[in-house]
Amino acid sequence: MSKTIAVIPGDGIGPEIMTATLRVLDALDCGLNYDFVDAGMAALDKHGDLLPQATLDKIAEHKVALKGPLTTPIGGGFTSINVTLRRHFDLYANVRPAISFPGTKARFENIDIITVRENTEGAYLAEGQTMSEDGETATSIIRNTRKGSTRIVRYAFEMAVKKGRKKVTAVHKANIMKTSSGLFLNVAREIAREYPQIEFNEMIVDNTCMQLVMRPEQFDVIVTTNLFGDIISDLCAGLVGGLGLAPGDNIGEHAAIFEAVHGSAPDIAGKGIANPCALLLAAADMLDYLGMVEKGSKLRQAIRDTMENDRDQVTPDLGGKGSTESFGEAIARRVKG
Repeated sequence: MSKTIAVIPGDGIGPEIMTATLRVLDALDCGLNYDFVDAGMAALDKHGDLLPQATLDKIAEHKVALKGPLTTPIGGGFTSINVTLRRHFDLYANVRPAISFPGTKARFENIDIITVRENTEGAYLAEGQTMSEDGETATSIIRNTRKGSTRIVRYAFEMAVKKGRKKVTAVHKANIMKTSSGLFLNVAREIAREYPQIEFNEMIVDNTCMQLVMRPEQFDVIVTTNLFGDIISDLCAGLVGGLGLAPGDNIGEHAAIFEAVHGSAPDIAGKGIANPCALLLAAADMLDYLGMVEKGSKLRQAIRDTMENDRDQVTPDLGGKGSTESFGEAIARRVKG
């Protein structure tokens, strides 16, 4: 049975890591067809729009997209493409796994943490951001809703059950932000009672950051609001070697977009040395989402085995002498085996 997905190659190193990723997916024989669409600077140059309506229509049609890193121009009133996609498709759950892999420069081993971040409200609302006429006072509103808090916390618990996870930690700042963060914490407590088989813990965000650095092994699934989740998920990526190993899943009721969360890295674009692992891991998560869990697991294991045993083929950022292409080809050979 075949499935068509929308593919956004992205800017900078995006097309290079996307080519490597699709090569591996083809070697896995997933039955996927690719509908290539434009976004970012490539779309601006070609269509005069960072996010053309045709791209939105294709994502809506296929309901699943694999996306390379995009560049939003600084200034000029351009809105973040990623934020626009999340809002347009109501991709309320941002899921960020952080898993240890061999051969990295990470200070920890055996990290396996999933951060589940509310993706559409909280501190990142464009509405309510104002600047006084004299330029002396900036105001920004944090708006959390019961609906938004409920669905993200429930998503985290349902995911924990499905994946056999043991513990969910709700991260908050309700001791100071008593309304916006307090609402989220109260909802988390209410929903946790519905899942007695999952251990529930609550932790203030600043202590969470300290504990992640000191004893990361105590965490399993973290669920939190938009701003805190943005920070914590990058912190967790740092525990396992950086954003080059950080996939991001944006999940809604009617669509899902899987991406590498790192930037477009224009300084190394075209040099053939970009690490494709973040996008490959996002592709593995996409396979899980599409019901191809065995193939997703096979892809993750092939990445691990390649990083451990084919050191000459991995990219320089991981201490190897290989290229984006050689890294992808080595992984593709393993998934075929």
